[in-house]
Amino acid sequence: MEYHVTIKDMPSSLRPRERLLANGAGALSDTELVAIILRSGTAETSALNLAALLLTRFGGLRGLLEAATEELISVPGMGPAKAVQVKAALEIGRRVATSAPESRPVVRTPDDVAKLVMETMRHLDREHFRALLLNTKNQVLSIETISVGTLDSSTVHPRELFKSAVKKSAAAVILVHNHPSGDPTPSQADIDLTGRLVQAGSILGIGVLDHIVIGDNRYTSFKACGLL
Repeated sequence: MEYHVTIKDMPSSLRPRERLLANGAGALSDTELVAIILRSGTAETSALNLAALLLTRFGGLRGLLEAATEELISVPGMGPAKAVQVKAALEIGRRVATSAPESRPVVRTPDDVAKLVMETMRHLDREHFRALLLNTKNQVLSIETISVGTLDSSTVHPRELFKSAVKKSAAAVILVHNHPSGDPTPSQADIDLTGRLVQAGSILGIGVLDHIVIGDNRYTSFKACGLL
């Protein structure tokens, strides 16, 4: 009588999927990663054993990438579905490795910021408060909408702003909001809010570089006006 251990028989701390969830993909071996792609083994062998067999037969991940789909199908326990899963996953990895990094806009002046957001914000009929999240090179990681308010005000809590910044590992932020009236002159409420956000950012080590108020094809920079 044959006897073999399946992944389900293993302690949860040793199962590849659970280990990935607990420790991240980088903590797993090539065999464990391939086993996750395979999803299941067969009646005769576990996904881990099948993954080990593939890596041994084809000489590692590069060999698997270069192997023809028909060659994978010919391995006992594979079949078309598993072969396609392996080829698709490895092809995604190859494309990521060979693709050029996405170019990110760089903002160094208030005009750079205005060019990025003016056309999408100048005609909004309610106040939208957004944040440009920047890395250490002043490249824009993302533009996040923090809140949407009324015709003449928007409520922004520091927690909501900096939650996004921390999540994206931003080094600094630039605040942006629009005035539906078309007049970009900062209100006293705008000035007070900016002060609170600057203070909160300094505690977290995330600088607030500027606050841009968008009007109708016009803007005001807190930095340029000496308000920041």
